[in-house]
Amino acid sequence: MSTSSPEAVKKLLENMQTDLRSLSMECKKKFPPVKEAAESGIVKIKTIAARNSDILATLKENSSEVVQPFLMGCGTKEPKITQLCLAAIQRLMSHEVVSEAAAGNIINMLWQLMENGLEELKLLQTVLVLLTTNTVVHDQVLSKAIVLCFRLHFTKDNITNNTAAATVRQVVTVVFERMVAEDERFKDMVDQPPPVQGNTNRRSVSTLRPSAKDAYMLFQDLCQLVNADAPYWLVGMTEMTRTFGLELLESVLNDFPGVFLQHQEFSFLLKERVCPLVIKLFSPNIKFRQGNSSAASPAPVEKPYFPICMRLLRVVSVLIKHFYSLLVTECEIFLSLLVKFLDGEKPQWLRAVAVESVHRLCVQPHLLRSFCLSYDMKQHSTKVFRDIVNALGSFIQSLFIVLNTGNPAATNASTGGSGSQGAAQGGPGAGGQGGSLTTQAAFEYRGTWIPLMTVSVQGSAKATYLEMLDKVEPPSIPEGYAMSVAFSALLDLVRGITSMIERELAKEEEEAAVRREANPDQNTQPEPGARLVWEEMVSTCWCGLLAALSLLLDASTDETATESILKAELTVAALCGRLGLVTPRDAFITAICKASLPPHYALTVLSSNTANLNNKAYSIQGQSVQIISSSSESHQQVVAVGQPLSVQPQGTVVLTAKNIQCMRTLLNLAHCHGAVLGTSWQLVLATLQHLVWILGLKPGVGGALKPGRAVEGPSTVLTTAVMTDLPVIANILSRLFESSQYLDDVSLHHLINALCSLSLEAVEMAYGTNKEPSLFAVAKLLETGLVNMDRIEILWRPLTGHLLEVCQHPNARMREWGAEAVTSLIKAGLAYKHNPPLAQNQRLQLLLLNPLKELSNVLHADIRQKQLESVLQILQSQGDSLGPGWPLVLGVIGAIRNDQGESLIRTAFQCLQLVVTDFLPTMPCACLQIVVDVAGSFGLQNQELNISLTSIGLLWNISDYFFQRGEAITQDLEREETALQKQAQEKGEPLNRPFHPAPPFDCLWLCLYAKLGQLCVDPRPAVRKSAGQTMFSTIAAHGTLLQQSTWHIVVWKVLFHLLDCVRKSSTTADKEKIESGGGNILIHHSRDTAEKQWAETWVLTLAGVARIFNTRRYLLQQLGDFFKAWEVLLDHIQSAALSKNSEVSLAALKSFQEILQIATPVKDSAMPTDALAAMGVSPVLIDPLSAPGPGRPLLRSDSMLERLTSYNGAELQAPPPGEESALEDAALWWSAWNTWYRTGTDSTRPPSGGTGTDRPSFVPSQPFLTALVQIFPALYQHIKTGFSMEDLRKLGVILHGAVSIPISSDASPFILPSYTEAVLTSLQEAVLTALDVLQKAICVGPENLQVMYPAVFEQLLLFVEFSCKPPQYGKLETKHVANAKYNQAEWVALNYVPFAERSLEVVVDLYHKTACHKAVINEKVLQNIIKTLRMPLGLKYGCPSESTWKLAVSSLLKVLSTGLPVARQHASSGKFDTMWPELSNAFEDFLFTKSTPPDNVSIQEFQKNEAIDVEVVQLISTEILPFAIFIPKDFVGQIMAMLNKGSIHSQSSSFTEAEVDVRMREEFSKVCFETLLQFSFSNKVSTPQEGYISRMALSVLLKRSQDVLRRYVDDERLSGRCPLPRQQVTEIIFVLKAISTLMDSLKKTQPENVDGTTWAQVIALYPTLVECITCSSSEVSSALKEAMGPFKDFMQPPVSRVQNGES
Repeated sequence: MSTSSPEAVKKLLENMQTDLRSLSMECKKKFPPVKEAAESGIVKIKTIAARNSDILATLKENSSEVVQPFLMGCGTKEPKITQLCLAAIQRLMSHEVVSEAAAGNIINMLWQLMENGLEELKLLQTVLVLLTTNTVVHDQVLSKAIVLCFRLHFTKDNITNNTAAATVRQVVTVVFERMVAEDERFKDMVDQPPPVQGNTNRRSVSTLRPSAKDAYMLFQDLCQLVNADAPYWLVGMTEMTRTFGLELLESVLNDFPGVFLQHQEFSFLLKERVCPLVIKLFSPNIKFRQGNSSAASPAPVEKPYFPICMRLLRVVSVLIKHFYSLLVTECEIFLSLLVKFLDGEKPQWLRAVAVESVHRLCVQPHLLRSFCLSYDMKQHSTKVFRDIVNALGSFIQSLFIVLNTGNPAATNASTGGSGSQGAAQGGPGAGGQGGSLTTQAAFEYRGTWIPLMTVSVQGSAKATYLEMLDKVEPPSIPEGYAMSVAFSALLDLVRGITSMIERELAKEEEEAAVRREANPDQNTQPEPGARLVWEEMVSTCWCGLLAALSLLLDASTDETATESILKAELTVAALCGRLGLVTPRDAFITAICKASLPPHYALTVLSSNTANLNNKAYSIQGQSVQIISSSSESHQQVVAVGQPLSVQPQGTVVLTAKNIQCMRTLLNLAHCHGAVLGTSWQLVLATLQHLVWILGLKPGVGGALKPGRAVEGPSTVLTTAVMTDLPVIANILSRLFESSQYLDDVSLHHLINALCSLSLEAVEMAYGTNKEPSLFAVAKLLETGLVNMDRIEILWRPLTGHLLEVCQHPNARMREWGAEAVTSLIKAGLAYKHNPPLAQNQRLQLLLLNPLKELSNVLHADIRQKQLESVLQILQSQGDSLGPGWPLVLGVIGAIRNDQGESLIRTAFQCLQLVVTDFLPTMPCACLQIVVDVAGSFGLQNQELNISLTSIGLLWNISDYFFQRGEAITQDLEREETALQKQAQEKGEPLNRPFHPAPPFDCLWLCLYAKLGQLCVDPRPAVRKSAGQTMFSTIAAHGTLLQQSTWHIVVWKVLFHLLDCVRKSSTTADKEKIESGGGNILIHHSRDTAEKQWAETWVLTLAGVARIFNTRRYLLQQLGDFFKAWEVLLDHIQSAALSKNSEVSLAALKSFQEILQIATPVKDSAMPTDALAAMGVSPVLIDPLSAPGPGRPLLRSDSMLERLTSYNGAELQAPPPGEESALEDAALWWSAWNTWYRTGTDSTRPPSGGTGTDRPSFVPSQPFLTALVQIFPALYQHIKTGFSMEDLRKLGVILHGAVSIPISSDASPFILPSYTEAVLTSLQEAVLTALDVLQKAICVGPENLQVMYPAVFEQLLLFVEFSCKPPQYGKLETKHVANAKYNQAEWVALNYVPFAERSLEVVVDLYHKTACHKAVINEKVLQNIIKTLRMPLGLKYGCPSESTWKLAVSSLLKVLSTGLPVARQHASSGKFDTMWPELSNAFEDFLFTKSTPPDNVSIQEFQKNEAIDVEVVQLISTEILPFAIFIPKDFVGQIMAMLNKGSIHSQSSSFTEAEVDVRMREEFSKVCFETLLQFSFSNKVSTPQEGYISRMALSVLLKRSQDVLRRYVDDERLSGRCPLPRQQVTEIIFVLKAISTLMDSLKKTQPENVDGTTWAQVIALYPTLVECITCSSSEVSSALKEAMGPFKDFMQPPVSRVQNGES
């Protein structure tokens, strides 16, 4: 219900009347005037109520009168009445029916009451009601009312005091509120007088409105009062306290800032009155220093007084907060003072309240920004903002260093006015709790323990001590309070500033974006003003902040506190980054980094950075802020122990929970603010690397880190607390690098550079140690690369460039990761779906593949292994789309070297196999040549033989591919060729391509052949063999594709070049024995030297080339220089044939044979089918002649036709192709003959010089010689027309030489199975065949050829001699084959007997045919035959083989039976004169051989031999003696002498052991006797000489017989029982047999032919014979019987006494 409603008015009137009645009732006795006044008042009210419609207004007009009775009532000073009156007055006031005059009266009345000390509380209440309900009280009245309240405030009564104080406060507020209301009323009026710039308040007051004036006067007087001056307006003040005045000032300033800001007069008051007042009151606090004794200073310094000081600070806070803009200069002073109060020498309470004040400032970032703008950024101005921050920092430092005020030792250490932060000798834990670890949040630093309390909610500065208005004495500050406030202040400061700047930055960026959208072409820069302020703010405060925060971080033992500090550091770092302030950014990041690592951890990046900071000491008016180095004794929970990452082993380091917390902050920083880190990435990453190392995280696939074990040293120890954290940390780490995809290009480059330089350090560190290296950087480079594939081009070069360096590192782990990273990146890059795709972006593809190629330059096998494995994977996944990348990939596969080890080569080879099997069709044809080269290089590597062999197989596959896709490849290559030629012409250079003039497709083949050619001379025999076979097979199979000109290159550059190389290598190959073929492979003896292995190659190559000459003859003959090529080939064949290696030489001859069997080339269809049919080949079998070459029919190499032609060369001669060709052919054949002759001559020439003991350098083998000789017949067919005597002589030399060559004993068993088998060796057969061919040719040839017969005989007879006198091979000692020991290295002469005997048979045969030929007679062939036979005949038993002499005898007999008639026929010509003596010598030597028969000859055998002798004698008796008239006399005489000799059993008188078993040739003797007697006792004795000879012989024989017998008888007698020696018995038996033979002859002869003496001698033997009868030997006895038997024929009765022969 409002006071003006009718009901309220009615009520008021009733109440007033009631009040007046009550008053009159109370005063009726004591105070009658009052009673009357009251009653008249009732009447007055009633009249007012009755007369007026607006009762309240009328009441107000008459209020003086209405109030009068009550005032009088108050004047009675009677409490009851007074109370009643005051209540009534209050009621009136509350209805606002008091006029100004009435109000004045009321105030005066109240003043009196006050002076009398009555109803004080009621008074205050009344004043309050009066002033608050209306605005009638002004000016003096108002001032009186206010003074009244003030005076009541200073009464003795506590309640009154307090009530009065409250009233004063309210009244002061009311005054100012009225002014505000008044301003509000007048604010629309424009005609305000302009504010006058005046200095005096008088002038200024005159311009104010009433309420404003009151307020002005009041405020001015308050200032006066606080300053202890007399008030101008509040007259009647008796006393006043400063504390109360300050409180009032503060409340006015705080509640009505608008008044001061809008009215100049008030602003003037602020500047002129309030500020000086504050500064004056501050002075005791400024001057006072704790611990200064009064004696030290002359004037005693006033001690600071807590209540005033605290209130002053509150005022200052308000001034700064509200009137900063007005009082810029003054605020500078205040702030500087405030900073001073934080000084360590001030009392604790003062520092506490100062810190609370500073906190109040810190929560107002805009204010701080103004400070920065107004002071720090102005020249010659105090750097207030910086000082505030630094002061806070110093304050915090000082708390750790000096805690106890009363410790002079600590304080006096400081010198020259600077605080003693530098001196670290605080009391050991001022609170006494330093040593104990409590769970309470606290800071601890170097033994100083400071608890941390919750002082205020974040962002609000709720003070404790600034609010203690009732305390007069300074309170005791609990330990840690100041620290906690300072800590909050610091955090709030950071939070405020950073969030403010971040907000404004965001807003600015938004506006810029809008502007850009509006006009995108304009590059607008934001105005730099705002940014300058932010930069200045950060620049000025960062050092102090960093110092304080680092110290706190180091000292913090509470996770939450640590988190807050780290968050602060992180936000500042990020802000600096955004503002581009590099130094502070790096400094903060360094701080976080250092905190993450164990204390004193040596990390160069950080220490160098800190050093820069430590050089800057920030002095603040005599204080210096230092960046305190961290303490290591913090009581922290250790969560991990690990190895430091350093070059020198340092033992272990520990990580605390705080380190891990810092690490997480670091990760957070990098993750969220990576874009602004720039060069600080280096710091961040270096630290992370070390932490990761200490925690033992190792990189896994794709570079992500996984917890792993440290490799060496004490293992990393991790508590369970950190174990659960590790996966999280690892995950954040990975996410950190994943988020690099959101960085802009520049930031990304910073990150990559940082990682690279970090990696370089790791690389440096890993040199020379076998310690596990740090792989952090490499792993992270990989991760970064992988997530930034979409823009890989911009970072590819630095990234891979660095990783390639890592790949060359000597430390294996390091390399391995470098390679892992490079290869993973390349694989990922190739697999990534780029836009545009790689197929259309060749440059990018080559860029991606390039590092793969670069890896080939690394020498470490593990890297190459990795490289090749990745090539394999790339081929498997992207092989189809490599396109232009093929040369690179192939280059990598082919970059193998022999020092690389086989596993590498094996991997590379797998790649190649994959390429050849799957990708040949997909690659550009230009790369095919590279494939060939690469495959070749695998063939040439010497690490893994199987690979070499398989790669040759690949070359074969490649050649097949060329063959199948020939046309397509040709087109492709020709297209490219055209392009290349065009380029070359433009540049004016010749086209550079191997084998250039040949067409490109042919060049491809030539490259293939050239590669195979290289492989054919590889050091390893297996490779050579395989390559050779492949090469000749490819040329055979695919040669048809080549152009004719290309064939020229093939022959000269490929085939002959190869032959040259092989020949050179073979001739220089090592003859040392190779023990084993690697491993336990045994090598066959035929391959156990390099030389023998090369021999195989030579064989293969020569055969291959010969085969090509054979099969491609038609084609090659078109080349023009075929004859030259033929000569070269023959030269090769010759040099091979003369090789010291039997295998080579033999094969050379086979090749020779092969090319000699070439048929004359077949022209188009010159080969009639019936010719083949005649040979029994059905025409169906013959392949149609296909024409693969350009327009000329070629024989298919394997066509049956050609095979037939070559094998039946003689029968199937194609029609002669024309004179010219025939001539050319003849030239070819004679060239071949010359080669054969040279080969034969050189190979059969015996070694010269040297004694028999030296092993000859080389002796050709039998098969070789055989083959050599076997070539002759075929060759002869082609050259017989021109074959001359000279050629025959040459042939003879070679044949003789060949046969003379011995074999080595180890080969003899294979050539001659045993000595006893009379077989010819194949060589000997061949020799005879050659002569046979020749002889037949002579036979059917023209007359002039027959002169060659004697030469043939001569040759054959030479061979016959071998039976007894094996040929000598130089001076080489040979053993007879029978005596050779097979296991000794000696030379064995062959068993020449069968050969000689066969030759003899041939001679006999030939002689039989040709005895009458003129040449044969003229050349004394017969004589030569006899002369030759003399040797075996003479040797007889001495012959190597018994058959020899027997054959010689029979041959002699045959030859003589043919030849003697011829000789007799030509006797007169004298052509045979010389033959007879030879013949007689032959007989002589044979019949009376000097050799004895072997012991083991059986009787039968002996008799057979004897029969042969007899045959000869019979030949003499039938063929020679009867024709004595045609025969020279000497010869006949010699024959007789021989027979004579034969008839006598001559036995030498000396017996030797060897002759023991000589058997008598009784039969022979008989025949000789008989023949002799037949011719000697006959009448036909031509000369007495002869008869005499025979008689002489007889008598000698008889005499000797007599002697022998006698001696025997005597010896027999003497020996008694002992048998006589064997030889003596034998002799006697022989004598007895001779006697019996003689008796037989005498019987058959005509008695008249026998001389008488002979008879006498015969008969004289008888008695001696009889004497022998007593002998004991049965053999002698039987012989005796035979001898004595014939004597019976002489036992006749005597005819006369005359004895014959005595005359």
